[in-house]
Amino acid sequence: MVTRAARKLSRLPPEDRIAEIMVAARAVLAGKGYENFLPADVAARCGVSEATVYRYFPTKRDLLVRVAEDWFGELLSVEPEVEQQHDVFQQLRHVIRHSLAVVRKEPSLTRFVLLELRADPTYRSMHIYMLNRRFTSTVSNVIKEAVLKGIFRTDVSPTLARDMIFGCIEHQTWPYLRGQGDFSVDAVADGITNIIFQGLAAAPARDRDRLGAALGRIEAGAKALNDEVKTLKGALGVTATQPHPTPDRER
Repeated sequence: MVTRAARKLSRLPPEDRIAEIMVAARAVLAGKGYENFLPADVAARCGVSEATVYRYFPTKRDLLVRVAEDWFGELLSVEPEVEQQHDVFQQLRHVIRHSLAVVRKEPSLTRFVLLELRADPTYRSMHIYMLNRRFTSTVSNVIKEAVLKGIFRTDVSPTLARDMIFGCIEHQTWPYLRGQGDFSVDAVADGITNIIFQGLAAAPARDRDRLGAALGRIEAGAKALNDEVKTLKGALGVTATQPHPTPDRER
């Protein structure tokens, strides 16, 4: 006997069914990893037959690729966020931190893209390759703009700098992807951004950074000194408009 729930499921429009399958597939992938991923588990999670999954996705790989493409669409949400950052340093850090946070949140998807799709001889003809190019070009565009503004040196290669950044991100996150440890998203983002920025910065930019740090130390020292003066005045009962009391001198 067909239940009311089953009849309701069977009436689901194709686009809604596909969305439901992809959500379930992403959850199964996160829980079991792509090595142990089974469409049967996706079907069970959706409450449909395995044949229903294969009706929309002919192979397991087709389903995983579609999930990965949908994921990259989410990654591209960083584009307008970068434009809202105040300076080049913060723009670079925002993209780097975003990339690290994504790896930490979705290790199974990351492993699938890096180990399976990127190793495929046809990878460069895939839609996901174009999505990846668009995502990484966010960094290239920031660097190009910084060169035009004189913040970065004119001999900087945006492509090489982009490859260095994402290569460093991969290297720093591989132990985590292999299940051999964890990492701090903010600490790694700060470290990569500092090295890249200082390495690419034109001399005036490096000087501004150095002088800015020195100014920060001086301001902190001045604030501490001002606080100490206020404390001493309070102890001596001196108001802000009164002159400092001086000890009586021997005549």
